[in-house]
Amino acid sequence: MVDFVGKRKISFRISLALVVLSLILLIKPGLNWGVDFTGGTLMERGFERSVTAGEVRQVLGSLQIEGLDMAKSVIQPTDNNRAALIRSQTLSNEQIQAIDAGLRAHFGEVEARRTEMVGPVVGQELVRQALMALLLAAIGMLIYLSFRFEYRFAVVAVIAVLHDAIVVLGLFALLAREINSPFIASILTVVGYSVNNTIVIFDKIRENISFRKRESWAELANKSINETLTRSINTSLTTLLAVLALFFFGGATIQDFVLALLLGILVGTYSSIFVAGPLWVVWREWDDRRKAVSSAKV
Repeated sequence: MVDFVGKRKISFRISLALVVLSLILLIKPGLNWGVDFTGGTLMERGFERSVTAGEVRQVLGSLQIEGLDMAKSVIQPTDNNRAALIRSQTLSNEQIQAIDAGLRAHFGEVEARRTEMVGPVVGQELVRQALMALLLAAIGMLIYLSFRFEYRFAVVAVIAVLHDAIVVLGLFALLAREINSPFIASILTVVGYSVNNTIVIFDKIRENISFRKRESWAELANKSINETLTRSINTSLTTLLAVLALFFFGGATIQDFVLALLLGILVGTYSSIFVAGPLWVVWREWDDRRKAVSSAKV
């Protein structure tokens, strides 16, 4: 039996370090907001050969388009460097045609895979709706878990979910991956997946409480985590296999969405085992000490 709860100080330090580093990364360099949120033009162009972000940026910077500096655009190679995502300020149809002409002159045939335009007002609305969705998800979990289990389980589960979301956001900031509407969908999916794993462990803890004799809270929680460990690992592995297949063969369009799922599954599995259960134990032990002190005073 692995003593997960006994090593909770180590896991808490790791989690705290991950959250702090993620928050620092969210401040600087910050998130790479997509045009869904900032407004602007997103172009995806395919090429006959492999290209680098530097090559594309050099070509765009050489274009003489009045009132436009394309060298400041965000460029992300995709599809094994045979395509590139170009995010820039809002462009007119004439400017887009001039950019395509400049790319063709340097790289040969260019495939216009997609061109999207989003206004800043729409972007602000998406940010508001995304935050509202996360808030409603947290409130819904608190209500359901408080009713289904107890308030301690509910609060701990929400803390674990916030831990997962912050770490995934921090990793996206570190990797400079684009934050767009599909990313919000992936975060909500990760929230559901993480809570599902945590609930399985909490359900086993509640079941074992019914048969508790002289076990400490730490021993009971550790026993419960170990009893559900095979299920947690098998579920995560089978899900990871499907997500990895999507990541490598699903194409560049959904790669950021799938990457968020991949990171979320890994972080969520870790937090369910190493954070949620041990954190519940700390709370129960604190409650027992508080009650003991109160009883002693009486």
